[in-house]
Amino acid sequence: MEQLSINCTSGESTLLIGEKFANLNGYLPNEKVFIVTDSNIALHYLVNFPQFPVYIIEPGEASKTVIVYSKICRWLLDEGADRSSFLLGIGGGVVCDLTGFVASTFMRGIEFGFVATSLLAQVDASVGGKNGVNLDGFKNIIGTFSQPKFVLCDPEMLGALPREELINGFAEIVKHALIADVEMFKFLEANFETVKASNSLAIEYLVKRSVEIKTQIVEADERDRGERRKLNLGHTYGHAVEKLTGLPHGQCVSIGLEFTARLSVSKGLLDKRDYMRLMNLLKDLELPVCISLNPIKVIDTIAKDKKKTSNSIDFILMKGIGNVVVEKLSLNELREFVEHK
Repeated sequence: MEQLSINCTSGESTLLIGEKFANLNGYLPNEKVFIVTDSNIALHYLVNFPQFPVYIIEPGEASKTVIVYSKICRWLLDEGADRSSFLLGIGGGVVCDLTGFVASTFMRGIEFGFVATSLLAQVDASVGGKNGVNLDGFKNIIGTFSQPKFVLCDPEMLGALPREELINGFAEIVKHALIADVEMFKFLEANFETVKASNSLAIEYLVKRSVEIKTQIVEADERDRGERRKLNLGHTYGHAVEKLTGLPHGQCVSIGLEFTARLSVSKGLLDKRDYMRLMNLLKDLELPVCISLNPIKVIDTIAKDKKKTSNSIDFILMKGIGNVVVEKLSLNELREFVEHK
């Protein structure tokens, strides 16, 4: 087990990479703990949960709403929770985002922690202190910055994941490699079969390296005003695809990475050879790189992205593998690009 820390103005978060779920009680208070999970996780692990009250949501993005948020807050009140209570989220990205948002706003904020049960949550969603819910399908329009006390990442819990969910996590791992680690990218190229077979050593290395990259960026810019924007690589276009299609997050990020790489090539920032390396890796990891969808509709959806200011948006472009840059692009420029490509 390796232990990392994020130190930010909103608090310190301890990341427990490779810790066992069986050791969870050692990180929890002795009382006033309340647990949020989803029905899939409950099916596999509820019998092993600590003996505290549990609220079970339906799995998937449909639960990441103000309505479900309100129901959990009412449940906490009914159960006698107060400002000294602790909220624990056991699940994937939706459970972590929702639990963190409830905890950071209930009675103006209570302590919380996560057991990240999906690869996507372990490498991205549970780390960094972003919490929130969607509004009318638009991602994370309502949210907070607040750090969990701890994030427990047990690689053995990934064994219960459907194959599609494991593959979704690969998209965020590739994103981190593209942002800051060409050697990690080369590792994925050379070992994609081993990674897809869920080799524990390979997965633990990729989780650790992803968390290290994200931790360094978050500590430099917790509130997303500069450096942290790089973590949106592939997400601006990908979130719009997700809104329009309902495809899983990881698949949409992969499609967003292809769009971003193609746009970067057109602007003379990325070599065509590196574009093809990325396409080959995404395909080797069984991630999609294209979709039958009118790209103009995608750009129109981006116009409602929370990162937009006036008629422009900060877009993350690639300057080679392991290097990205934030560039302000107008929505008109994006429309012209998709109309002519």
